[in-house]
This record gives sequence, structure tokens and C-alpha cells, in this order.
Amino acid sequence: MEQRLKSMYRDKVVPALQEEFAYKNMMEVPRLQKIVLSQGIGAAVADKKLVDYAVEEMTIIAGQRAVSTRSKKDISNFKLRKAVPVGVRVTLRDNQMYEFLDRLISVALPRIRDFKGINDKAFDGRGNYTLGVTEQIIFPEIDIDKVSKINGMDITIVTTATNDEEAKSLHKVLEGIVKK
Repeated sequence: MEQRLKSMYRDKVVPALQEEFAYKNMMEVPRLQKIVLSQGIGAAVADKKLVDYAVEEMTIIAGQRAVSTRSKKDISNFKLRKAVPVGVRVTLRDNQMYEFLDRLISVALPRIRDFKGINDKAFDGRGNYTLGVTEQIIFPEIDIDKVSKINGMDITIVTTATNDEEAKSLHKVLEGIVKK
């Protein structure tokens, strides 16, 4: 079964961007490569269970198994040792990526209190966009009663766009299509 956003991308976004940037070939049109969800858990140094809870929550949100990330070196000021779990991440590609982006734009972002839209300055110069979310409870899959600690996360959308202008157009067209 093909995802709603993926078919919309192929049918509406590609022709719109092809016309806007005068691409000769549809393979030149920027597309989404992957979405990376990451969550740093600073308090995990003291309590190892926090990483396990975060892995469970991130797995529920992404629909794909999350993995814990480990520290790379010792930092005495933070009481951190090498190879201690300090975060969680998951990388989504293809159908899961489109399904997650659809849920993010149409369900999760509107649930943010005082949400004024996404920031245009969060592009990195190479066409990738990073969005910081302060609470994981904006996702409807998370049961608020079972949350032990409210954590934020970073959502990085990696595209094949070569510059920010192409990436901004891609995101604006995708957002406009999803909200219809």
C-alpha cells in the first residue's frame, strides 16, 4: 500500500517544482532521503532506565525500532564515562518516512501550544531541515499517563536539494498539499 504523502509528492510536488526551477528531468527534482529522530537524555548518566523508556517511546512514535546512542569519550565535568548510553535515535526511510512526515504535519505540529509555523532559518545551507520539538507528548501515540519524563527531540529532514532555496520550496509545497 502506497502512502498518501508519497503519491501526492509524485503527482503534485514533482510537477510543481519542475515548473518552478525549470528542471529538464524529473530526477533533478529534490526529494526526501530520510528523516532522523534523535533525543539526548542528559539525566541518563544517573538513571539508566530513562534510556529504556526513551527507546520505547521513540519506537512507538516512529513505528520502527529505535537504538540508544553511547557517549564517545569521558567528560569529568558531566560525570560521563565512555560508552554510557546518553540518547536515542531512529532513521526513517521510504514508506515509514512519508507516513511519519504526514502524521507530523497534519496531527502532531498542530497540537503544539502556541504553534506559529516552522522556522525558515532552520535550514543548514545544504537543503536539510532540523526541527526541535520540546515535548514528545505532541504525538497522539504517546499515552500521557505513562510518560515518566517529558523530553524534547530533534527531527532532521534530509533532502537531495543542493541549496536552501530548493529545500524551502519542497517543504512549502509538501506542507500546502498535506494541509488541504
